[in-house]
Amino acid sequence: MGTFQGHLLAGTFFLIFSLYYSVMVSLALLRGQRYLQPPLPPREKRGHRWWQLVPVQGIMKVLISLGGIIPEFFYPPGVNRLMIVDWEDPRRPFVFYENWDHVTMYGFFLLSGVVDIVSRSCRARQMAKLEQAAEALAFCVLALLMAAHLENRGTLEIRVHALFVAPAFLVGLVLAIEVWVPDQPALWVLKTWMGLVLSSWMVQLSVLMYAPPSGQPWRAENPEDLAFLPIFFCWHLALGAALLAAVYGLCSLWHHRSSSRREVPGAKYRPCPRGYSNEDLEKLGTEGVLQDEGV
Repeated sequence: MGTFQGHLLAGTFFLIFSLYYSVMVSLALLRGQRYLQPPLPPREKRGHRWWQLVPVQGIMKVLISLGGIIPEFFYPPGVNRLMIVDWEDPRRPFVFYENWDHVTMYGFFLLSGVVDIVSRSCRARQMAKLEQAAEALAFCVLALLMAAHLENRGTLEIRVHALFVAPAFLVGLVLAIEVWVPDQPALWVLKTWMGLVLSSWMVQLSVLMYAPPSGQPWRAENPEDLAFLPIFFCWHLALGAALLAAVYGLCSLWHHRSSSRREVPGAKYRPCPRGYSNEDLEKLGTEGVLQDEGV
């Protein structure tokens, strides 16, 4: 993850999940739902097909987390970073601490995905609070590790990672609050907004540190360059709000169109029945005219 590709990949994954939650929140608000994700019925009433039992969200968490863990240990091909302590050195120093830092972060999201799968597929009844707690723990660990990631870093890395900690901590805090106070629309919106900010800032972080558009690296010793970092972060706050509003607008258009189709009673094609007398056909025709006038 300590490369341009690693940060960009992680930011893209977070962005996909944030956009997914944006759609869920928008549709829940438009429909006036009490629950963001309605609780599952008991397992015997869900059906017996595999796609009715396996949670897509949990599977995505597991696959994405494994996609982050494996390269930390074995990329580029031929390397092996599974060792924690160098036993050949008399001082027994810890090695590959940065890779283990990233693996720990991915590991807690992997745990969250496993909890989702067990709760929704292997249990007779869904354990929604446990799922929420596992996801909250993953984001709290992310904030903690990113805060510890600031040790022995340059000024630029410290600033960009410190700004990353803020939305990560807020997402974890909201998820923790929802364990005890669930189904609050204001918390849905705040959590989704901070998720969009977190993911877009991670993409920005990879560009700032590894591939600046100007082709020149940022001058960490220049106060003017560093002064633009909080300005850019505030722009990402606005960008996250704009993305959430755009998703809500698109979902609103889709929701109103689908609702209008369901509410028009005479809009569907009605085939003319066979085997009726002329009197019956005249009666059906009169009913159709009355319905058209009512519309």
